[in-house]
Amino acid sequence: MARCVSMCTGPLSISNESVPSALVAGVTNTVEKYGHARAEWHKLTDIMIHRPGVEMLFGLLDPYAFLYERAFSMDEAIYEHRELEHVLSQSGAKVLRFKRVAVEIAKENPAIFDEARTDAKRIVKFEGPKAELARKEFSKNVDELDAETIFNIILLRPSIQLKQGKGTRVLFPHPVLNVPLANLYFMRDQQALTDKGFVVGRMSKPQRMMEPSFTGRILQLMGAKIAHQIKPPGTFEGGDFIPAGEFAMIGLGDRTNRNAIKQILDKGLDFNEVAVVHQAAHPLIPGEERDPMINMHLDTYLNLAGQGIAVGCIPLLKRAHVEIYRRRSRGKYTKEDSNTNIHDFLVKRGFKIVPITTLEQMSYASNFLCMKDRQIIAVEVEKVVDKVLKNLERETDQQPRRYGELLRQAKKDYRDLRQTGQFFPHKKEFNDLGVEVTPLMLQEITGGYGGAHCMTCVLNRSG
Repeated sequence: MARCVSMCTGPLSISNESVPSALVAGVTNTVEKYGHARAEWHKLTDIMIHRPGVEMLFGLLDPYAFLYERAFSMDEAIYEHRELEHVLSQSGAKVLRFKRVAVEIAKENPAIFDEARTDAKRIVKFEGPKAELARKEFSKNVDELDAETIFNIILLRPSIQLKQGKGTRVLFPHPVLNVPLANLYFMRDQQALTDKGFVVGRMSKPQRMMEPSFTGRILQLMGAKIAHQIKPPGTFEGGDFIPAGEFAMIGLGDRTNRNAIKQILDKGLDFNEVAVVHQAAHPLIPGEERDPMINMHLDTYLNLAGQGIAVGCIPLLKRAHVEIYRRRSRGKYTKEDSNTNIHDFLVKRGFKIVPITTLEQMSYASNFLCMKDRQIIAVEVEKVVDKVLKNLERETDQQPRRYGELLRQAKKDYRDLRQTGQFFPHKKEFNDLGVEVTPLMLQEITGGYGGAHCMTCVLNRSG
């Protein structure tokens, strides 16, 4: 995998003080504006998204290899993403598009643009007859390429294999992509925003390893406050972090490991209390057959819809063991003696838990985005469940022992929900608690394995 050193994988500073003032001109003149979130229910003022483009095509060619849940319509998915952007804008939040910001930074900062062109030359390789000539030609021509083209090179990571044919100038160019960033539109996972600033993550899956350095570098150049960048052997993904006022929750499991959590406790946040939530094996899947993708991040089975209001799948919440860390003098965290789960932890702290079924959990019910206290943007689950059930049926046909019981429960949930008309987010509990919901049709784009929460990078919450 080629190494990039500026817009792509440039070294991140721990604070903005090391960013030269020349690099924060134009669109980057908002130093220290971005970088604070103390509670998931505080008003969301600034947010960044990435509208998916051609890179999504490659994820659809092999959904399993690209970490997608299932195949889906790319055209409809992009339309749904546009609708998400529209609703976010209508809610009053300032919405930035990642690609647009990156391109503007490059246009307005010649030094950064030069570094990005250097990245492009490192990424693009040539093999075969006349490869050296092609490489020299590309190196000479790269200065003619515009900022959006350079962005696409970083996004798609192309190389060219040349094969000689018979005749004059008969060369067959075979483009090869070195793990294009097909998951980039899931802008939550590359980083998390804490009360201290951004913690730039380090992805556990090699398919996504290049993303945090790309997004983190752009955040840095925007003037966002970087609290910490996760270093090896730590792995951390933003879907495993939920701020909750006096405390925060961090998921520990397949995507976020203990080494990263130690780094976050040491440098990444200042909450009085931190609950480290162990990823639970799903109770409906045999122990030796566990599937961590079903609840891969904390936000895939738990979220907060307002102050004192949690939404979650009860069987998973009750199986998710919690370690409690309390902040002591000089900001150090110490582990407390405790024997509890995240369900009881939240109830003890006065949270009302709105339950969701197994089928709703698998259909991204908890992956909503809280815009402010008691106001959320959520997946219209009833429009997703058919696709989730069909996908689960296919998996059960291939591995009946592994998924049979899960499928039976999901079908039962479907029958019950149809009878009551209580598909998430249309819950009586929300009416009783005064939670205002904007449901979105996201039945295609959720096939990439995430909902509104996963698709958004929070830049700032007031409060």
